[in-house]
Amino acid sequence: MNETGTGLTVKVLAAHVGGQCVGDGAVVVERISDLRTAEQGTVAFIENQKTLEGAVESAASCLIVSDIAAARATFPNVPAFIQAADPKLTFARIAVLLHPPKRREPLVHASAVVAETANIDLTVYLGPHVSIGEHSRIGGGTIIESSVTIGDNVSIGSDCVLHPGVVLYDNVSIGDRVILHAGVCIGADGFGYVRGDMGYHKFPQRGTVVIEDDVELGAHTCVDRAALGMTRVGKGTKLDNLVHVGHNCDIGERVVIAAQTGISGSVIIEDDVVIGGQVGFGDHIRVRSGAVIGSKAGVLPGKIVRPGVWWGIPIQPLEDYKRLNAHIQQLPKMRQEIKDLRQRLEQLERDSE
Repeated sequence: MNETGTGLTVKVLAAHVGGQCVGDGAVVVERISDLRTAEQGTVAFIENQKTLEGAVESAASCLIVSDIAAARATFPNVPAFIQAADPKLTFARIAVLLHPPKRREPLVHASAVVAETANIDLTVYLGPHVSIGEHSRIGGGTIIESSVTIGDNVSIGSDCVLHPGVVLYDNVSIGDRVILHAGVCIGADGFGYVRGDMGYHKFPQRGTVVIEDDVELGAHTCVDRAALGMTRVGKGTKLDNLVHVGHNCDIGERVVIAAQTGISGSVIIEDDVVIGGQVGFGDHIRVRSGAVIGSKAGVLPGKIVRPGVWWGIPIQPLEDYKRLNAHIQQLPKMRQEIKDLRQRLEQLERDSE
């Protein structure tokens, strides 16, 4: 059984996601599964024709597919199917029904420390050893797990989840339905210093951080406060684990950034940008909507990255990168050819003397 202790029929699941139920709609599905390990009571998905061609017999009770005829021919023993244009997206939506997020009953744990001036909705869960500062506000249905530290004048919206060890410095703002995974740190000082005769002097870090609605930040991701002004992460944006966002950055809506990417100060990333893992950004860069930056790329300070697919260090259009990489693969052969030509030239010079 799933976490709720119940299952749902294929007919109900198909109706919820707007898919077409084919086969026995009364079959009960209790949990999701990978296609290779699926068993009775589970639902799996086939993403594309390539997956279908490499598939073997499945014991799943239901499969989500786009090509119903091919799927029924390949899996004659599966009792039910859901036909959908995007099986992976449909699978994700069904997963929320079968495995809903863990809920917490309203509670303030005895070990929690809450400032008298804090405004905490009565439906909030505060776990062990939570600390909440002066004049901070937490909206309804939000879950604050153990050992979370929330500073003064912090605003947290409704239905958020803050996992263990999250730290929110003073004066930051978190929207609704935000998920912050373990160890996230928001509002630490940006890396700003001014060089003087006797060394480095700290530049004032007096700005704030605004995390908008439906953002999810992976474990140990850090978002620095602005020096002056605001660091922003826009609605629906998803950051992976170990991402660093520097001071005064402005990250747009529905941006996706993979793990270990580092973003220097004052970078602007527009809406719907996709960024791979381990990308390094210099400061004062602007990434236009529609840009896709591949893993381990390096973006030089001040650059404007236009729509398209970019790769390499420094970044360049993907086709240019692939062409250059092909040339690089030939360097050992070219080196040997140059060596042979030099020897032949020397021999010709000796023969002509």
